[in-house]
Amino acid sequence: MDLSELERDNTGRCRLNSPVPSVCRKEPCVLGVDEAGRGPVLGPMVYAICYCPLSRLADLEALKVADSKTLSESERHRLFAKIEEDGDFVGWALDILSPNLISTSMLGRVKYNLNSLSHDTATGLMQYALDQGVKVAQVFVDTVGPPETYQERLQQRFPGVEVTVKAKADALYPVVSAASICAKVARDQAVKNWKFVEKLQDLDTDYGSGYPNDPKTKAWLREHVDPVFGFPQFVRFSWRTAQSILEKEAEDVTWEDSQTGDQEGLRRIKSYFSEGPRPRLPHRYFQERGLESATIL
Repeated sequence: MDLSELERDNTGRCRLNSPVPSVCRKEPCVLGVDEAGRGPVLGPMVYAICYCPLSRLADLEALKVADSKTLSESERHRLFAKIEEDGDFVGWALDILSPNLISTSMLGRVKYNLNSLSHDTATGLMQYALDQGVKVAQVFVDTVGPPETYQERLQQRFPGVEVTVKAKADALYPVVSAASICAKVARDQAVKNWKFVEKLQDLDTDYGSGYPNDPKTKAWLREHVDPVFGFPQFVRFSWRTAQSILEKEAEDVTWEDSQTGDQEGLRRIKSYFSEGPRPRLPHRYFQERGLESATIL
């Protein structure tokens, strides 16, 4: 899988896709949606869709696709290669969300939680397929949150499509299994070849599984936290595991608008950047009228 676009800029989001098979613009199609990397504290989250004509669904099933979590890495790569070989009737698309995008979304002034981000990403990929001319008739989605609520929301958004949202859909519907494989192959490759924008010395790329409860992942986080600048952008700093390490290992900072009580010994944030007091400008009313204080005439 060619992830060169992501490797050039892995700070935001990146959409990749196969060519749309011509038959998918002519015949009613079934489409599956799944993700990989929702839970880890390290690396991107990848959403994927896979689709094919309803008349060729048996051919997709013949590939023996399965939930990517039950397959070895070599099996996933082999099956993705088969999906690529059958590009005359199978198409796919990915949306790769960087750790930086995930965390800044979740910790922004307007909160955007992971469920909402996941729902909107899946919806965006479904709309992308329709915009590319795919005749989507049926959609199967691996749920995030309560499946009934999620299905109702998608059905309202796409009234002309039959939508089914189920838990463990990647083990129930082959087209969702295929999407699961596409997402997992992309995430594994992205993590393996991650380009760190930070200049890190003695970088250890043995991250463990990347999940918050993995001791090796926790050890990597403690080793690669900077006391001032925090974690590399490879880390989802909004995860509680990362926040706990920051609270223990990073320097305390007093923000100008939140200083209370006796905080002697804590440096103000502007002290890192300012060499001296900055002159206070007059109010805009006086600047616009060219008025000056009589004390400096």
